[in-house]
Amino acid sequence: QMQLVESGGRLVQAGGSLRLSCAATGHTFTSYTMGWFRRAPGKEREFVATIGWNGGVTYYADSVSGRFTISRDDVKKTVYLQMDSLKPEDTAVYYCAATLAVATMSRARYDVWGQGTQVTVSS
Repeated sequence: QMQLVESGGRLVQAGGSLRLSCAATGHTFTSYTMGWFRRAPGKEREFVATIGWNGGVTYYADSVSGRFTISRDDVKKTVYLQMDSLKPEDTAVYYCAATLAVATMSRARYDVWGQGTQVTVSS
């Protein structure tokens, strides 16, 4: 069974940058589409970004498009989320997820989840 461990979350000022990492263990990483989701206080978990199994397809939520970049390193079995121009509304717990489906924004399609990492953006 694949396991995912996120890291990199911390307190940062608005306008700053962070890079989140998600390290995978277990199954064949290269077969999986990887995604990032987030849950802000009092809100539902929402889609942020996804990258297909070969890295050729990426999708972003409108709210982060142009500011966030998802990438993957199949040798290190790690997926990254580079977050630039951070805003207070980006404050959330960020979750990494994996699916054998093609790149998708649907939370229901992901069946492996990490525990999350807290990102706090101060104004």
